[in-house]
This record gives sequence, C-alpha cells and structure tokens, in this order.
Amino acid sequence: MALDAIKHFVAVSPTLATAGQPSEAQLREVAQAGFEVVINLGLLDPRYCLADEAGCVRALGLDYAHLPVDFGAPAAADLQRFLDVMAACDGRRVFVHCAANYRVACFVALYGQARLGWSRAAADAHVARVWQPDAVWSAFLERARMERGLGD
Repeated sequence: MALDAIKHFVAVSPTLATAGQPSEAQLREVAQAGFEVVINLGLLDPRYCLADEAGCVRALGLDYAHLPVDFGAPAAADLQRFLDVMAACDGRRVFVHCAANYRVACFVALYGQARLGWSRAAADAHVARVWQPDAVWSAFLERARMERGLGD
C-alpha cells in the first residue's frame, strides 16, 4: 500500500503531506515513510475517525497533535493554533489530516501564504487539488487572508 492510497493524499513538499482520514495500516505507512508528526484537524466523530488515533500514532513513535476544527464553523483561533503547531514542527516531517482533507487543504493554503511565501494563486491551486470550498470555507479563507494581510 502506498501513501497515495490514503484518501485525497497530497505531497505538498518533502517535509509536508496532507490527506483525509488514514486507517491504522496507513498510519504505519506514514511512520515508515519517515514522517515524525501527525496533526489531526478532524473532530472525534466515530463516523470519521479511528477509535484511538493518538495512541496508535504514539505507539508508532510519532508525535501527535489533535486540533479539532468544526467543519461548519472554522475560526481564526483554530488557524492560529495550527500555525503555532506548524512553527513548533519546523524542520520535521509533518503529516496533516482531517476527515477528507478539506479543512487541511484550506489551513495549509493559508500556512503556505503566511509562512512559505506562496502567492494567493498557488494557495488556491493547492486547495483546488482536493475540493472547491463551500460558502463557509470561502468566507473563512477571505476573512483569514484579510486579517493576516495575505494578499496576492
């Protein structure tokens, strides 16, 4: 099984990958691929998550951060927590996921603009690899860009 078998897997860079919810077997592949940190933006909803993802990830020797983001109400504080955790992971290989890689695609796009020097067009292209944001997420992206001075 390859990493690209994980739902909506995107290799953003050699040190950053994103995806939808991986299985336990896929998390083992993430560890075997050399990732050091798993960040989960999904909610603890048994319809979309593993029963004990934190325990599974830690048993694989990886660090784990759970930063739940309500899909229907993403907030500036959620984004700030994500940016803070990403800053703390600087220099490490990071795998970020949620249920379908929709939340993550938007957060990584904003991270790319804020910290990696991405243009708005590059950030939007990243999101479009996975989905077309609905009204809630389109408004969140615009608001976050305005609040953080992330122009074109």
